[in-house]
Amino acid sequence: MRYPDPFLAANGFAAAQRHPLAADASLRTYTRLLGGPRPALLMDAPPPEDVRPFAALARHFLAAGLSLPEIIAEDAESGFLLIEDFGDATHAALLDAGTDPVPLYTEAATALAALHAAPVPPGLPAWDAAAMARATAATFLDWWWPAAFGRAPSDGVRDALDAALGAMLAPFAGAQGFVHRDYFPANLMRLEAREGARRTGILDFQDGALGHPAYDLISLVEDARRDVEASTRRAAVAAYLAARPGLDRGSFLGAMAACGAQRHLRVAALWVRLDRRDGKPHYLQHGPRCWGLLQRSLSQPACAPLREFLDAHVPDGMRRNPAPG
Repeated sequence: MRYPDPFLAANGFAAAQRHPLAADASLRTYTRLLGGPRPALLMDAPPPEDVRPFAALARHFLAAGLSLPEIIAEDAESGFLLIEDFGDATHAALLDAGTDPVPLYTEAATALAALHAAPVPPGLPAWDAAAMARATAATFLDWWWPAAFGRAPSDGVRDALDAALGAMLAPFAGAQGFVHRDYFPANLMRLEAREGARRTGILDFQDGALGHPAYDLISLVEDARRDVEASTRRAAVAAYLAARPGLDRGSFLGAMAACGAQRHLRVAALWVRLDRRDGKPHYLQHGPRCWGLLQRSLSQPACAPLREFLDAHVPDGMRRNPAPG
């Protein structure tokens, strides 16, 4: 059992009322603390989770003028953090309540451009073609493939997927910078009292890495968990590119397509792993969306290597959630 009481007491929150927040797909949990010295959240990250990347990245980008949660107190060995509480106005909640999506997505894109333009933190892990291929294999080949075909993939299939992803992503390997890796509305907050890029609070960034910034923009505008209208996608992409005028537009859009194809395939299969390994079948509802987004990505010239792999090994009729196990 986790026991944060000494940590809370040492930082003045012993008497604070505790209100657990809804959990996501990770092991981390968050508890809202009311009645302490200031509004705060307790992050509880049991092993194998590690609070140090979160704390280090928060401090780095706070110093760059962005809105990430302030670290109030840290016990890295025990896996506890006290962090600034941004409230409840996630972009996801606002969208669900009927807020006009275009301003939210353009605000998010503007904040993302500032995040990508900030100095790159030291010591980031790689989110390059090799890492992206490994991550894809870990869901698509290790979980989706056996569920769909009733057997493990051959070594030849593994090699072919690795080669296809490498060929698709290689043309964009030269553009390297910080990538959040989960930049979408559930991890973004509207902070009404702030302006410009700081109006968007950024959460859940602890898996940030060194990769192509197009990965984050495609994660935002081709969300695995909600439909995004074409007009909203266009507005967000335009806002991002306007904030970063030095980018080569054609190359960046090609990178968005390639990164999107990799992400959609990986995440479509991730829902299967969450169902079969972790007992979380509700994530399967997002499968049809991810497969649909993948099909759209595959129509782009930049995605030809992955399209050819799938055409050779996965018939169109199988590009969906497998039958329940």
